[in-house]
Amino acid sequence: MRAARRIGLFGGSFNPPHLAHLALARVARDALQLDELRWIPAGDPWQKPASELAPAKDRAAMVSLLIEGEPGFVLDRIELERVGPSYSIDTVRALQARETSPSGAEWFLIIGQDQYRRIDTWRDAAQLRVLVCFAVAARGGESPRPPDAWAGQIHHRVVLPLARTDLSATEIRQRAAAGQPVSPLVGEAVARYIEQHRLYRVPPGL
Repeated sequence: MRAARRIGLFGGSFNPPHLAHLALARVARDALQLDELRWIPAGDPWQKPASELAPAKDRAAMVSLLIEGEPGFVLDRIELERVGPSYSIDTVRALQARETSPSGAEWFLIIGQDQYRRIDTWRDAAQLRVLVCFAVAARGGESPRPPDAWAGQIHHRVVLPLARTDLSATEIRQRAAAGQPVSPLVGEAVARYIEQHRLYRVPPGL
């Protein structure tokens, strides 16, 4: 019997959330035997142009639709409710500070291998590697590499094997802008939301 809860943190702009996100989250939940996996939409992603983002309330609503009925998946609005840029270190510190389990928790930050490769550029990355175990998605059998600056630096990492996919949020936004169907990429519920709220449509005259 494990002494501590195992919590996964899965952050991103989710602009929009799609089936590749869902596949990764399922792999992480099952491989890491997570008690809970928190989906954390970024309020103000510091590495993304704000002009490309759907409103935060819409991105949160789409995440909620995508994960509905999935055991252990929870939508966490912590970054949507915080003013200013969304930094992972601030989120991790805040979540760990409010953890009330008597036996504590183990924390896993779920990221892609491209993010892992440049994670030394993140705010307070050296502190972040002390607070969490990085759960890195390895696509197509590739071996994730840490940043060169972390050579010889101790940190905890687990690899999540994931089937290779070319699915991207950029492609989905482009298809939605062109009025093309996106349900094979995001699922029926999210596709209906995008259509009903006319997300990612190009304004007339542009």
